[in-house]
Amino acid sequence: MEFSGSVGGGGATLSEMYQSARRLLLSARDGVSRVERLSSAPTSSSYSSSVPLVGGGAAGVQAAAEEVRREVAQIQTLCAQMDRLWRSIPAKGQRDLWKRKVEQLSEEVDSLKETLDRNSLHQQKRILEAKERAELFERANGESSHVLRIFDDEAQAMQSARSSSRMLEEAYETGVAILHKYADQRDRLKSAQRKALDVLNTVGLSNF
Repeated sequence: MEFSGSVGGGGATLSEMYQSARRLLLSARDGVSRVERLSSAPTSSSYSSSVPLVGGGAAGVQAAAEEVRREVAQIQTLCAQMDRLWRSIPAKGQRDLWKRKVEQLSEEVDSLKETLDRNSLHQQKRILEAKERAELFERANGESSHVLRIFDDEAQAMQSARSSSRMLEEAYETGVAILHKYADQRDRLKSAQRKALDVLNTVGLSNF
């Protein structure tokens, strides 16, 4: 039987949150595949075919990667919330089951994020290498100064993507810290309530 505990008494249940996270994970996987296709596909260009082309175009790659990073951040937030919820399940069997499911989901999204980060670094390396070749080409042929500007723009776009990624990660870490603080406060309150009941039971006042 699925556990139907909810957040804050009126929020989504653990099962509902898990299903939402799985849907986001499927979408993020498709997004990573799209980023990889854009990164590897050559671009059409108006400048000399002697200049090596940068795959995919940084603008398209950046937009696709940012969408995936937003989905990854949403999944990580859901995982943090579910991590708090499964711990409150009374039945050990159900608690262990949800623990495995949430941990597996977290591992899958972490793997997706690592793939996306590797792709970003690879794309940046390709841009820098292509820019160096373009500079050599320009010195040898005395032309195509606009080619270097194109590479500069793509390099700046990749830098912007990395900055956005760091902002998303910082926002996620802040959200997780808040959730853990809330959970700790709730646990301390429950502990205090139990201690108070123990004292009342000791003095025979628990029924008052």
